Amino acid sequence: MKLIVLGSGTSVPHPQRTSAAYWLETDRGQLLLDMSADAPHRMAQEKLDWVNLDSIWISHFHLDHLGGLAPFLFGTRSAPQTQARRKRLGIFGGSGLTRILEAIDQANDYRLFRQPFPVEVFEVEPGSEFEILPGLGARTFSTPHTKESLAIRLEEKGGAVMVYTSDTGYSDELIEFAKGIGVLLMECSFFKDKPVKAHLELTEAMQIARTCEPQRLVLSHLYSEWDGIDLAAEAQKLWPGKTIEAFDGLRMEF
Repeated sequence: MKLIVLGSGTSVPHPQRTSAAYWLETDRGQLLLDMSADAPHRMAQEKLDWVNLDSIWISHFHLDHLGGLAPFLFGTRSAPQTQARRKRLGIFGGSGLTRILEAIDQANDYRLFRQPFPVEVFEVEPGSEFEILPGLGARTFSTPHTKESLAIRLEEKGGAVMVYTSDTGYSDELIEFAKGIGVLLMECSFFKDKPVKAHLELTEAMQIARTCEPQRLVLSHLYSEWDGIDLAAEAQKLWPGKTIEAFDGLRMEF
């Protein structure tokens, strides 16, 4: 697998960090984990094959994770690059995703589903198991953030395993969900003294890492209070494993 961080930030504008989006390349196809408003143009900036994107995962319905989906479909509908495409685009997310897309579509007759290629929306429940790409298994877990928020565990047959938590508060059950994996892509919104329960600060993130022991931990969804702080060095004080601070444009293979 190859992971490319398109957006390592939050909903708050930041000069170096755009909102959440992560491109995952596998032998089975190409998957986008969350699609913020910045993501469509970030894919182009990184020279990724957005024309042939196979699947999109929407972790929850906050706009810094969902806000680019309708504009992306609005663009692909008439983009010269997509007119010859015929393979399906699968869009996966929690209960209510179809209703949101249809509401946007009907607000001004955007014709989001009138594409040169088939578009299918799949709503999944916590604990669901399915193939998000052919040969790439997915399993979901309900996280303490919003009622529809889902973490996703991705497993190649005989290959790499990763978990993407997206936004979450602390959860002992999340530790069990993320055990035995190669890469844990986890939010770490705050350094310390977090103002809300529904996100993680560094001590909580490292408590999860200490118990589930991923081969590599990538911390993302970083608010501006992280500016000027060496995240990896601070993490090393709490867990000796490999911790990587996400940044826009980070590329890694596993």
